[in-house]
Amino acid sequence: MPKITAADVRVPLDVLPETKKTYVNNFLAATRNTGRLMLFACDQKIEHLNADFYGSGIDGADNDPEHLFRIGSGGIIGVLAAQSGLIARYAADYPTINYLVKMNSKTNLVKTKQDDPYSAQLYPLEAILALRESGANIVGIGYTIYLGSEYESSMLVEAAELIMEAHAHGLIVVLWIYPRGQAVSDEKDADLIAGAAGVALCLGADFVKVNPPKPTDDSTSAELLARASEAAGRTGLVCAGGSTVDAAQFLNQLYAQIHVGGASGNATGRNIHQRPLPEAIQLTKAISAITLADYDAQRALDVFRNKEEFVLEA
Repeated sequence: MPKITAADVRVPLDVLPETKKTYVNNFLAATRNTGRLMLFACDQKIEHLNADFYGSGIDGADNDPEHLFRIGSGGIIGVLAAQSGLIARYAADYPTINYLVKMNSKTNLVKTKQDDPYSAQLYPLEAILALRESGANIVGIGYTIYLGSEYESSMLVEAAELIMEAHAHGLIVVLWIYPRGQAVSDEKDADLIAGAAGVALCLGADFVKVNPPKPTDDSTSAELLARASEAAGRTGLVCAGGSTVDAAQFLNQLYAQIHVGGASGNATGRNIHQRPLPEAIQLTKAISAITLADYDAQRALDVFRNKEEFVLEA
């Protein structure tokens, strides 16, 4: 099981001396003392409206937003990522969850053929700091950039400013970076995804969430992901989980992303929360068994199926 201590955390120089301890504590909390991130993505209620929470193949419990917090509280995760308002409504009842506030969001109603994507910042960092002072266990923030959009310069500026401000206050930052827009012909091209990882590093992000590259005749997706992981340097790279698939398939894919592709964790939403609560909780444990404890995929599947208990060591 990979373990790190405060002395192992590389603190960027834009973290102020007086907030260095806060940053280290937040990094260790988010990564559960491993350096790897298990991000439970709960930001789709704006991104995909209600399509990810109600309908065929989705458990009925998912239409209740509190389902997300019940999973986060009962399962094993690093952070629960969601918009500020959602966190503000429920965090008092779920104080032990580590929260990461998604600072920008947009719906999927305006398609790229109508207009290139732009996800504007929703609220100032000061509002998030105030929410933290009110008792929400906020350890970091997140922001989405659409590289290749004609509006990318605005998103780059907003992200860069947020990273410097967040680090100055001891918060970690995760960037979602997706090549998308009329100038982008293939969003999952391996070189583009590696480029996105490098952009995150240059902006100073602690982690970057990317889509897994599409496989080629010569290389698997995980093999191609290794290029992006290397390009990310000291920014940890995690992959988006995508739509819900069979648990065994998902766990095998995650294991390959980490152990072949060099990923520093995962970012999973629908694959978890579209399931019934007991099953969703078990899947967080199975995912964390791979991400945080180096279980192989079969052993993690046994955790999911309740054939083996997984308890994360303190």
